Parts: sequence; structure tokens; C-alpha cells
Amino acid sequence: MTTSVPFALTALQHPAVSALLDAERALLESLVDGLGSPLHVVLPEIFEENVAALQATLHDVGVDADILFAKKANKADCYARSAASLGIGIDVASAPELIRALSGGVPGDRIGVSGPEKDDTLHALAVQHGCLVAVDSLGELRRLARTATRARTRVRVLLRSRVASQPRSRFGMAAEERHAAVLCAAGAEFVELRGFSFHLTGYCAAERAVAADELIDQCLDARRRGAPSAALVDIGGGLPVRYVDPPLWDAFVRQNEPTHYHADKTFEGFYPYGGQSANEALRAVFTQPVNGRESLSARAAREDIRFIIEPGRAALDQAGFTLYRVQQVDDRRDTDGYAIVTVAGSSFSLSEQWFNSDYLPDPVPLSVRPDADALFPACVAGSTCLENDLVTWRKVGFPRPVYRGDHLVYLNTAGYQMDSNESPFHDAPLPLKVVLRLGAAGTAPRWQLDRI
Repeated sequence: MTTSVPFALTALQHPAVSALLDAERALLESLVDGLGSPLHVVLPEIFEENVAALQATLHDVGVDADILFAKKANKADCYARSAASLGIGIDVASAPELIRALSGGVPGDRIGVSGPEKDDTLHALAVQHGCLVAVDSLGELRRLARTATRARTRVRVLLRSRVASQPRSRFGMAAEERHAAVLCAAGAEFVELRGFSFHLTGYCAAERAVAADELIDQCLDARRRGAPSAALVDIGGGLPVRYVDPPLWDAFVRQNEPTHYHADKTFEGFYPYGGQSANEALRAVFTQPVNGRESLSARAAREDIRFIIEPGRAALDQAGFTLYRVQQVDDRRDTDGYAIVTVAGSSFSLSEQWFNSDYLPDPVPLSVRPDADALFPACVAGSTCLENDLVTWRKVGFPRPVYRGDHLVYLNTAGYQMDSNESPFHDAPLPLKVVLRLGAAGTAPRWQLDRI
């Protein structure tokens, strides 16, 4: 029996990741066998490299901007410590995230607090530590103002706007409510309106530039209405990450069909795994003409506007991967045309399932047997009792047979994949994270468990 197996969607690899997989295989296998499957490996040095690249792009396009790492993208403490060492900030949306950012060494005045309708505990912590608070509604602004008044402490705020391109978003204020919030902030003794923010769904650089241009208008209007400090525009995150080569991705999109998946599974859409890189998108946001006029960077310089960007996935590009141990192989090639590889763990540790989608880049097998190359089509299943627990629905064309005791490496999982949706289902412990420090050439990497 034959099966329709899609071509390889080979994941891009950072040179340091390739070196680890080539030279430190025994270490990786020992770690996952000793600490449990799945095991998340996090690489803060690559995070630091990504932040430096984003800063270089901002400098190159002539933009004044602060970077706040979106902590929701990964819970590992090591990234907060890296942010502190680099002097960048962190964006948080809960009291526990704020506490972990502070404990990682990031001072409160470099922490942005976002999220809809934040509770009073988070407000109080934000006021106490001098954080910048993005307010989602007039009601929230009034609650925050009362908290600041009781503390006799001035709080810096952004007003989150509902932009024209996404008028039905559940986040942010429409024009009438926003005008009232500007007047409320301008008249509050312990509130300082610093600017505006927005939330966009999607990765369109042109849409993000137009939305940011709207917020420049709002800053200018707020200054006229009695808020002279309105000079910040927070464009959020939404910078895409390139996981596979663009031509390969384009070929996949053209040829994709249900027979490429277990049980002919269909999906409404996928993350753009082979689209723009983060730095290409960032450059496009600030340099392309907006509404047929000047670029965002040119207008911001003229109007004395400073930006905030909140990269999550983009800051974590290649900064971590996930290891699963193969628990069983059900070879159905004679009947179904492909095998089902069951791993120790579940799809909850690859959170693309949260979006009713599939994590498409091919996992890399670390085999226990030196077999000759021979195409081995297989999907990858989790070890829970759920029919839909597929770590990879797509039938992957592994380059050689997969056996019990092998390990599968899912590359580039630090950004949202490895811990956004994890669950202790079946009373299984949450997977651990190992921090690998690469060190100088010729020296062995050092590892430790992440403190969380």
C-alpha cells in the first residue's frame, strides 16, 4: 500500500542549534532520559542575539523605540534575566507575570502591563512599582486612578484604542469612549497619559503601520486636550517568524491536501511558517509609505513620537526546542500506508493545537539504530487517551525508520509552542525546562534547570 506523503518541510536551524544536534546528541538524549519527556531546551543566548538584531533594525530605520519582551510567549525565567541584562523591558498581563519579571531583575519602570480589564491586585502592583499600564476601558481607567490616588503615587498610562481595521475587536476603546478617557486622564491628579496602544490579530506589516499612524493622530489630539506627555505609540508584537525557507513554504501551500494528514484531517489555516522574517516585517512597518504619504518613521520624528514594540515569538526565534522520547511505533504501512509514532508526552506541549492547527516543521529524529536511509512516512501521536492527541497530524516523511527509544526534536518551539497550553492531564507532571549556555568554541555547553 502507498500513501500520499508530502515533501519535507525542513525546519531552519540556527548554527548553534545545528551544532548541538550534531556534537551534543549524547548530552541531549541523557537529559531527556533523566529529566523526562517531553523536555524543553531553552537557549537565552539566541534570545539575546535576536533582541540585538531588532535593536539594530530600529536604529537603521531611524526609529526611537523601547523593546518590551512579551512574557506570555514563554514562561522560562532565563529570558527575563536576559532582558534585565540587556536593559530592555517586559510586557506582562498578570500579577504572577509581573512578579516574575521583577524577580528576574527587570525594574518596574521598564515593565508594561497589558491585558483586558486588569484586576485590582495587578493595578496595585503596577502602581507600586512604577509600571506603564495599558488601560482597556474608561471603567478600568477610573479604577486605576482610584488605586493611584489611594497610594498617592502617579501612574503612567496608555489608552488602548480599537483601530479602524478591526472595529469588532473585543479589546480597546472606540472613539467616543477614548475621548472621554483622555479627558478623565488629563483631569486626574495621579494619572499621566503617556500615549496609546492597540491590539491587532495577524501579521500584516501594512495594517500595523496604518494603525500606528492612527495612534499618532490620537497623541496629537490628546496633547490639544490637555495631555502634553502623550508621545508614546505601542504597536504591540505581531512580528512573524520564519520557520522554513519561503519557496518550500509556497510549494507546501500549493500542494497541501487532506490526504497528507492522519484521518484526512483538515485545518482552516496555518501560521505563515515561510513568510517574512521579523526584521523584514519591522523594517516594512516603519519605512513603507502610510496611506500614500510619508513613512511612519519620518512622521514620528517630525511629531516627536516614540514607539514601543512587544516582540514575543520574534525575540524567541530559534531560542529553544523540544525533545520527545519515542514510546512505541505502530507500523501500519502495509494497511494505511504510514506509521503512527507514539511519544512520551502529549500535544499539549506543542500549543498550535490550541488554534485548531498543526505545528508543521518536520521534527528531527535522533535514532538509536544506524539504519540506511529509507523513507518512513509517519504521524506523531501523544500518549494520552484522547483520539485527537496528535503531536503532528501531518504524515512526515522521516528519512529513516523510527524506533522505540528514539528521540524526536521539534525545532524552534520557544515562541508560544512549548508552554502556552501545557496541562497536567492524566496527573502527568508539567515538562521541565533546561537552560543551555553554549559557551566559547571548543567548550562543552553548561546546563541547569530553569528556576520556574
